[in-house]
Amino acid sequence: MAEEAKKVTAPLDDATIKDLKIGDRVLLSGTIYTGRDAAHKRLIETLEKGEELPIPLEGQVIFYVGPAPAKPGKVIGSAGPTTSYRMDPYAPKLIELGMGGMIGKGNRGKEVRDAMKKYGAVYFASIGGAAALTADTIKKAEVVAYEELGPEAIRKLEIKDMPVVVVNDAYGGDLYEEGRKEYEIK
Repeated sequence: MAEEAKKVTAPLDDATIKDLKIGDRVLLSGTIYTGRDAAHKRLIETLEKGEELPIPLEGQVIFYVGPAPAKPGKVIGSAGPTTSYRMDPYAPKLIELGMGGMIGKGNRGKEVRDAMKKYGAVYFASIGGAAALTADTIKKAEVVAYEELGPEAIRKLEIKDMPVVVVNDAYGGDLYEEGRKEYEIK
């Protein structure tokens, strides 16, 4: 029988991050932020200028998504994860500064995995192809930075029970690598 999903609230604290292991099914609730390539590039440029970021980083989770426009009566449009490796050039610095987690799809590079292990962060995979279902877990959405980027603007989201899976944990675990090894053994 499958293990019960862990209920987790964002932003993440150190104890929660340490409790999450690869393969854990999670129902994530609380406050998270969105951000894709263009927003991440702007965040790093802001840091390089010595300016304050437009969002808090400590324990925060960033969802790699550019949601579709909201339909009437909806908070947000379809919200499927984007391919995470595109944020790999920026993620290690944000993790170093306290970001607790990321949500996306696909593998992460070695530098990102090393930063997660060194500073304590997790990477969650969201369900690709189920963007409308994921959008239903979003209860409130508000653009908080870089509005001119349209769908890639940073949004603050209030979520309830968003289903995700821990792919990379703070111990260096990688679900994709472990799954491949298990398959190769069989």
